[in-house]
Amino acid sequence: MEKQEKFSLFSEFDVYLFKEGTHYALYEKMGAHSLSVEGVEGTYFALWAPSARHVSVIGDFNEWNPSLHFLNQRADGSGIWEGFIPRTQLGDRYKFHVETFFGEFFDKGDPFAFLWEEPPKTASVITTLDYLWGDNEWLDKRKNIDWAQYPLTFYEVHLGSWMRSSDERWLNYKEIASHLVAYVKEMGFSAVEIMPVMEHPFYGSWGYQVTGFFAPTRRYGIPQDFMFLIDALHQAGIAVFLDWVPSHFPSDSHGLASFDGTALYEHLDMKQRIHPEWKSYLFNYGRTEVAEILINSALFWLDYYHADGLRVDGVASMLYLDYGRKDGEWVPNKYGGRENLQAVSFLQKLNQAIFYRFPSVQTIAEESTAWPLVTKPPYDGGLGFSLKWNMGWMHDILDYMSLDPFYRQFHQNDLTFSFMYAFSENFVLPFSHDEVVYGKRSLLWKMPGDLNQKFAQLRLLFGYMYAHPGKKLIFMGGEFGQCREWDHQRAVDWWLLGEKVHKNLQRWVQDLNRFYTEEQSLHGWDFIRGGVEWIGCSDSSASVLGFLRRAKGIPPILALFNFTPVPRFQYDVEVSEGGYWLELLNSDGEVYGGDGVGNLGGQRALDRPGNSMRYSLSLTLPPFGALFFRKEGE
Repeated sequence: MEKQEKFSLFSEFDVYLFKEGTHYALYEKMGAHSLSVEGVEGTYFALWAPSARHVSVIGDFNEWNPSLHFLNQRADGSGIWEGFIPRTQLGDRYKFHVETFFGEFFDKGDPFAFLWEEPPKTASVITTLDYLWGDNEWLDKRKNIDWAQYPLTFYEVHLGSWMRSSDERWLNYKEIASHLVAYVKEMGFSAVEIMPVMEHPFYGSWGYQVTGFFAPTRRYGIPQDFMFLIDALHQAGIAVFLDWVPSHFPSDSHGLASFDGTALYEHLDMKQRIHPEWKSYLFNYGRTEVAEILINSALFWLDYYHADGLRVDGVASMLYLDYGRKDGEWVPNKYGGRENLQAVSFLQKLNQAIFYRFPSVQTIAEESTAWPLVTKPPYDGGLGFSLKWNMGWMHDILDYMSLDPFYRQFHQNDLTFSFMYAFSENFVLPFSHDEVVYGKRSLLWKMPGDLNQKFAQLRLLFGYMYAHPGKKLIFMGGEFGQCREWDHQRAVDWWLLGEKVHKNLQRWVQDLNRFYTEEQSLHGWDFIRGGVEWIGCSDSSASVLGFLRRAKGIPPILALFNFTPVPRFQYDVEVSEGGYWLELLNSDGEVYGGDGVGNLGGQRALDRPGNSMRYSLSLTLPPFGALFFRKEGE
């Protein structure tokens, strides 16, 4: 038995912060770090395993012999094991060999590993995070961005199935960059949201069952390759948001489960340990070190990978102790309620730590219930997120659009109800990957009618989305009318763009992005109640809806929608200002695949003293049409 040299990266103050739960740079101490000690090159290893009897490091450098390189356990009660092993090299694979007091032995991957082998292999890899970034201009710009008033349009991407090679292999991060940056720039999206890229053993989990919380998946390359992708997006002026999963973890033997022979990261009680839907393990947020390590993971991606924000997955499953459980299958909180108070505290601490270290980034909650104050600060009782996915709006509008147009007149409330709560949180309107899998059909195929009507209604749906208050998110393929459901095993059907009808839809989304970006009236007051003004144009019998979008000191944008296949001629729309209203966008334009029904570029508002708003426009509303107007100067 050979104990390693008692070199340490941990000072007494580091240990104090770690035990307190406030050490927010653990990734610079824990894990494997290549360095030189007294002129000898090697690797310093550190691991948290408080209940282990012995810990050794096995790897390529010792022929995976568990009896050669034992780590030292610190005597300060921190539960940290550490040691310096000379003559190890970058690229060496390794694991921690953990012996428990119960006589069990586990070979575990490094929870802080910066790189893993490509699955199905499971070893961690000694690596460096050195990279010469070129995105200083973007980071300087980001410091001055007011995200609430920013034209934030997300393009959601799964890297393994966005685009593939001609022989259907995955593209690596650099190959993806060469195509993705140009495409997103051309389409006018201002941000990319990347589905979980953290290392995960099961590709079919889409990345949502993570084992490597500090490593991009090796499937597409090494850390520097992923940095290159983010760097390229930033240099093109495109923000990068990463999906991040602190809600659960898989039970794979090389991962976090029973890490030191005890329920270290998970709960001991089976009623709290297992996620009933995903059959994975739930984190014990009440354990100081567990919450601290998760917060470190979040900070790590913002720090070393320059991410502009994190979209936190499964927040609802964290907040409720009875999530997915029947009566008798869950443990109430200390007050007898169903709220997970430890998870609430964790999320608040997470957001406080993020915004203290990185005040110019954003955090997004995927929270599917009516939990209050998700995007309000912790000092006001909120969770502290910047943004929240508006799942209610998404479900309502997709239910509405799936109806036969005749029956929509009886469901106008599905269109208007979201305006009742539109400003209660800072919302993102998502058409995400979850809406186009498992038999839910693609967005295009959710629309009723023949093929032309499907495309017309999808243009209408996107037009309504861009007019509605809230930031926007579209999953890859939706922007050009992908026909089949998303399949993570194959690329998006790019060949469809050879068909004019798909190309025309893509151009509509491109123009909506440009329009939303250029018109501050559409994005400047997305979270302010004055950002919408009703004009008395909610005509349920005709399935027509209209409203003004406003921002301070800027002419408003009039948005009108006809949700039926019946054109409306000489349709009276009340407005507060006279003069000429220019037709800016029309989803029925021939350039978008429509029939060209419209208003010949605009209409003049006539004085109608009897109207509540004094002026009115006599307009033609095309079938399944979305129209946008702006009052022009005299």
